[in-house]
Amino acid sequence: MSQTSSSKGWQVVMAGTGINLALGVLYAWSIFKGAIQASIKAGGPDAFQWSAASVNDPYALCCLFFAFSMIIAGKCQDKIGPARTALIGGLLVGGGFTLMGSSNSYAAWVTGFGVLAGSGFGFGYSAATPPALKWFSSKKTGLIAGIVVAGFGLAPVYIAPLSSYLLGIYGIQKSMYFLGAGFAVIVCGLSFLLANPPKGYVPVEPAAKGDALVKKAAGPDAGVAEMLRSGKFYLLWINFFIGAGAGLMVIGSVAGLAKHSMGSMAFVAVAIMAVGNASGRVVAGVLSDKIGRRATLTIMLSFQAILMFAAIPVVASNSAVLLVLLASFIGFNYGSNLTLFPSFAKDYWGFRNYGLNYGTLFTAWGVGGLVMGRVSEMLNAQPGGLNKSFILAGACLATGTILTFFLREKKAVSVEVPSVVGEKVAVKIGTSA
Repeated sequence: MSQTSSSKGWQVVMAGTGINLALGVLYAWSIFKGAIQASIKAGGPDAFQWSAASVNDPYALCCLFFAFSMIIAGKCQDKIGPARTALIGGLLVGGGFTLMGSSNSYAAWVTGFGVLAGSGFGFGYSAATPPALKWFSSKKTGLIAGIVVAGFGLAPVYIAPLSSYLLGIYGIQKSMYFLGAGFAVIVCGLSFLLANPPKGYVPVEPAAKGDALVKKAAGPDAGVAEMLRSGKFYLLWINFFIGAGAGLMVIGSVAGLAKHSMGSMAFVAVAIMAVGNASGRVVAGVLSDKIGRRATLTIMLSFQAILMFAAIPVVASNSAVLLVLLASFIGFNYGSNLTLFPSFAKDYWGFRNYGLNYGTLFTAWGVGGLVMGRVSEMLNAQPGGLNKSFILAGACLATGTILTFFLREKKAVSVEVPSVVGEKVAVKIGTSA
């Protein structure tokens, strides 16, 4: 059954985007982190009794559980479908935030945000993109992936001011109850709108010329074992580790950096950075559909490397305007990773085991966030440590840029198939390089 994408496909895209808009609370961690640090500094019987070095641990652990839960969640998405998988994610996030609201202990927050919410993010996120991609032609892979994952990046635009408002009125723990309940309801509700296409559904591909449409050629359907034997997987994993780790290092600290020049309005930097983050996902998706994934990745990584080195004089200038611009562009480049790598996974290894395959590749995101974030915290504790963090990130990104040249694009062979208007049209069938 070969047909164009229906309104049902766009319904799935919008539902996935909405789920990611709720799950993007991860990127508002710097707001929570600032409130915890203020509580530690203020002291008192109800204050957070944490060591200063441990404040970022829930976020770092969350990134790790987010990434590795994607493997289990990806398998679930392939076996039980996206709706049930996203429903599990919503319940886990709600449970995690409820635990955070019930206690200010280190163990409760590491478990609530790090383990439960982190796993919930993985289950919800893994269920949003795959069904959306299945409704559309390969010519729109980057665009559709970009739209769906843009929700996750755009979330801090409303979550940052909302969290700041709730924290100011109700305090840290009551705010967690409100956020947890709201996000659980949204994710669980929208999960019922996620659906794979019916059996036999094959989106049509636009012909090279005219209005003719041709049936989508069968692509690769590699299992995870075959993927792990591919050299491209390890090149992608390393670049994902670098691109995500460098971006998360800045995202997790942007509110703290902005506070020096913007005071209580630091959440504005988080929100504007989120706009850049979301924009990068959509722009990279469209661009990669036009000029190729590898070329787009090379551009984004090299641009990000330049920005990391530029961050040193910008932060030293204490200029709010320059800092916001820098954060926006860093967010833009970071966001591109979350569109490019799922598109790479679909292009190289197909749809049959897409959830598990991309979940395995996505571990690079979590390990990158954990390692780069932890190393950054260690360096920042030293004199001149912030500059060292930016230099390290810039050097890693420059290395990643070089590695992209070893990612050969897929070769294609042409075969002729009848079009819907009865003519023979050449169709390029992708094969791994």
